Amino acid sequence: MLTKDSYLKLSNCIRVLAADAVEHAKSGHPGMPLGMADVMTSLAFDFLRFNPNDPLWFNRDRLVLSAGHGSMLLYAFYYLTGYTNFTIFDLKNFRKLHSKTPGHPEYDAYQAIETTTGPLGQGFANAVGMAIAAKKYQHVLGNKISNYKIYCIVGDGCLMEGISYEAASLAGHLGLDNLIVLFDDNQISIDGKTSLAVSEDHLGVFTALGWGVNAIDGHDFTQISSSLNQAQNTNKPQLIACRTLIAKGCTNKAGSETAHGSPLGGTEIKLLKTQLQMPDAAFEIPEELRATWKTAWQRNKSNYETWQNHYAQLSPTAQEYLAPVKINTDFLNNIQLATQPESTRVSSGRVIQELLKMSTKVICGSADLSFSNNIKNSLSVVITKDDFSGNFIHYGVREHAMAAIMNGLALSGFLPIGGTFFVFVDYMKPAVRLSAMMRQQVIYIMTHDSIGVGEDGATHQPIEQLAGMRAIPNLQVLRPADCAETIECWQIAISDHTRPHMLVLTRQNVPQIKASLDWRNTSLGAYVISAIAPQLDVNSNFDVCIFATGSEVQLALNAAETLTVVDNLKVQVISIPCFELFFRQDQQYINSIILKSTKLCVAIEAGCAFGWHQIIGINGIFFGINQFGVSAPAEVAYEHFTLTTENIVNAIKTKLCDL
Repeated sequence: MLTKDSYLKLSNCIRVLAADAVEHAKSGHPGMPLGMADVMTSLAFDFLRFNPNDPLWFNRDRLVLSAGHGSMLLYAFYYLTGYTNFTIFDLKNFRKLHSKTPGHPEYDAYQAIETTTGPLGQGFANAVGMAIAAKKYQHVLGNKISNYKIYCIVGDGCLMEGISYEAASLAGHLGLDNLIVLFDDNQISIDGKTSLAVSEDHLGVFTALGWGVNAIDGHDFTQISSSLNQAQNTNKPQLIACRTLIAKGCTNKAGSETAHGSPLGGTEIKLLKTQLQMPDAAFEIPEELRATWKTAWQRNKSNYETWQNHYAQLSPTAQEYLAPVKINTDFLNNIQLATQPESTRVSSGRVIQELLKMSTKVICGSADLSFSNNIKNSLSVVITKDDFSGNFIHYGVREHAMAAIMNGLALSGFLPIGGTFFVFVDYMKPAVRLSAMMRQQVIYIMTHDSIGVGEDGATHQPIEQLAGMRAIPNLQVLRPADCAETIECWQIAISDHTRPHMLVLTRQNVPQIKASLDWRNTSLGAYVISAIAPQLDVNSNFDVCIFATGSEVQLALNAAETLTVVDNLKVQVISIPCFELFFRQDQQYINSIILKSTKLCVAIEAGCAFGWHQIIGINGIFFGINQFGVSAPAEVAYEHFTLTTENIVNAIKTKLCDL
């Protein structure tokens, strides 16, 4: 154990590196790293299990910086402890293009960064997912392989965001005793003192949520050590409120909101280094302190070596369990296609039932809609406080936390599948965005996808959500038309490990269009599902091309049949289960689907028109909904919005006459 004076000198290394890096970048957040430096130092030297030479060691403790603006706290730790391929040049590149040290931690910027944080509270919920994952590994492989902790550093802002309380509530309910949250309780936010907007008793709230709590002086090394010791062996998740001074060590800015999000300035940094008795030169740390920091991990060396021996004794199957999940999709060929009208949520549910047989690393869950989403079945085993052997999480009505917890599960090597009504994706969007940013394989089951919801009315009928989700880079939104397309979309979602997928599914029954599976066409994102015309040949130019998704594909086929049989027109119908896949095809294929020779392009989708005109052109016709829905039976709602075969046919014929 180091002396108090030694701890202080070591934590001052974090302070000056954070101040210098922010000053060098001419932007950043120095206050939080300066305030939490003492806590970080105690954690690094006495508690955190890590090996800088093997940043991805499976049994390492996970360190999640939910208060991502304080990223220099993390980066200074990486540098000082000697993390592989992380140097002083990375600190000097703080906030520079393509650096390992972006303004907020990013999962793929450097291998030791556990998750992308920045939007406050996301890291907190990610940590809950990681804690559940650790319990799962522990159940399957035992304590010798999985007994790591999850440490999460949060700030006042994280605890103002609702997602933190959603996640904390579930963590307390599940008794996640491997989760330790360190609260930087500096009572400062961007606008000033937190008393401007906050007056609750944080410890009282977390106690009520089933957590163990402790309040300490975040600059008293004895209290820091004692609280972390107490947190090691409990039966509850732990919150340690560390009362700190933002920008501690600064002469003029300590305790002030002015130190939160701006460089300290040259004069203030000079005063800081004088007070801390550190060298004046930027990024300079005394050699004896650097050498001591490099020893911080040595207490973990024997543990690391012992773990490697235990790992080597595992069976190949057990070793494989530690790797990210990969599932052979051949089982999809054996799922019986529906022959009668069936909602795509039901078709999806039959896939999920078979998928659960393929791997115990599939973790399903729902935001209190498990049977409505058809995501829970006879093979589902609920994860509880006393038993983590299951494969299903009851998230409760906590959509936002559910999505972020799923990110934590995916980052830990599991395949999370979570469901709710599509209209509630608005509650989940920040976490969905991050799963796309981190390229994590997360599967979202969004049912009740249109005005087909019917009597529940405008509040429950998604109108703009398809366009909103399609706008998220790297998220693939899949809206299948029938049972066969649903299975085909599942094949895409299971096979692609580089991004999240969102299956958007009907509540109402839809007719079966395809009698067999067709992997290739669906994987192209858009394909001709029907081309009908009198004496049609390969050289024919179409009068009308109708594009549609989901439940509206059948409507497009009905309109095409009428236009062909009654009006003798040449009509092609294109199903577009996935915009993103389609627009990643080569230009030749895109041109073969969006034919310039077609007289009129039409799109049908029970949602808003945004995004569709890149397919149908400015002169095309869109049949959809550009206002909020209505409370009425589904068929009445479709009639109200003129989404019927008769209305579509008449509008197309009128437009053709005007051309």
